[in-house]
Amino acid sequence: MGELNMQEMPLPALFEQASKIHASASESSADKDTVRKGCEILRQCEEMVGKLGLFSLNETKEDISTANLKYILVPYYLAELTEKVAEDDRIKVLKAAQAKLKEFISFCETMELVPEEEIETSTQGGANSSVDRRAKKIARFKRQRAAESKLLEIKERKERRGRSTKAAALSSPVETEEDDVLDDDGEEEREAWLTTISLGLCKAFDLLEMLKKEEEILSAVKEKQLQDGEKEFSQSILDERTKKVETWHRDAAARAHYTKPAAPITCATFAQDVIEGRAKVSQAHEHKHQPLIFGPASLVGRNPTTEREKIAAQVFQPHYRMPTMSIEEAGLTEMNMMNEWQEKNVKLMEEANSSWYKDAPKSRPGEDDEEDNDAAQDKARAWDDWKDDNPRGAGNKKLTPCG
Repeated sequence: MGELNMQEMPLPALFEQASKIHASASESSADKDTVRKGCEILRQCEEMVGKLGLFSLNETKEDISTANLKYILVPYYLAELTEKVAEDDRIKVLKAAQAKLKEFISFCETMELVPEEEIETSTQGGANSSVDRRAKKIARFKRQRAAESKLLEIKERKERRGRSTKAAALSSPVETEEDDVLDDDGEEEREAWLTTISLGLCKAFDLLEMLKKEEEILSAVKEKQLQDGEKEFSQSILDERTKKVETWHRDAAARAHYTKPAAPITCATFAQDVIEGRAKVSQAHEHKHQPLIFGPASLVGRNPTTEREKIAAQVFQPHYRMPTMSIEEAGLTEMNMMNEWQEKNVKLMEEANSSWYKDAPKSRPGEDDEEDNDAAQDKARAWDDWKDDNPRGAGNKKLTPCG
């Protein structure tokens, strides 16, 4: 059916067609196109019901006309057909179906169509124990069976009355009173729709619980898949980094056997020559610091040999002490001192972590405590014996007047 024809159809025709699709989908597995078509028709019915203003929140089931009672089932039918829609995102479908079921139950509660037992359970937040849940399901199943039996009884009654009316019309030309027939049909129709709504409520509560459980399971599975995916992603990154580090260390260890670091340059002049390309690092070069001489130029230019020349060359010396080594030599000396200090610390740590205590004779646990207690007891007893032999003030008897 085209979209234009659907909009032109009246509400009763749309609902009748949607009811047929819902019945066929409930009895057997309908194809995807039929289910989607039923959902579109029911959405059109829902839109038309809202535009026409058939229901009001200030009304109850007694205020609703018999012809409009059936439109209360539109959200319920839409929820059941939505649940049968096949999509990749199943959680989205479940949420949409649950929303329509809640809308249907809430509206029925406003219209005083929900049993008091279900209202009490919903206000208490649901049954806690398994016994309460079982009792609630049993009561709901009984209401469902009673509603189905009542609908079957109404259907059989209609069929019997229709057969008797047809037989009476054929046997006697006398016309029956049409008012009584219409009144009976109206009452039965109202009773049938109220029973259908009651049956829909029972199924809606069961379907809502089932959809909630399915959503929880699918959400848990999706969360687990996301966590596993993140774990696999992070684990692959860690494995790759570990592999790179192990390769680098392995290559560095292999290179260490064949390469030897060059000795540090302790001469600034030679370092500048290496930087400017005039010399190479591998060249042998020993730099020894020569103290500066500030004497006469005739003596400074040549190496003084005699004591007189040395004293003469030391004239005009600066008032501060001259360095005895270069900065490079001082840094190298400090580095050697630091290496020696680290080697000593390593030896001390090895000695501290060694098993030197294993060589000592092992004593049983509590043996040292027992020896200390015995020594303390012997000392206390000796002190008590001495106090008995030497009472307080015994040595001062001669100093007392009566002594």
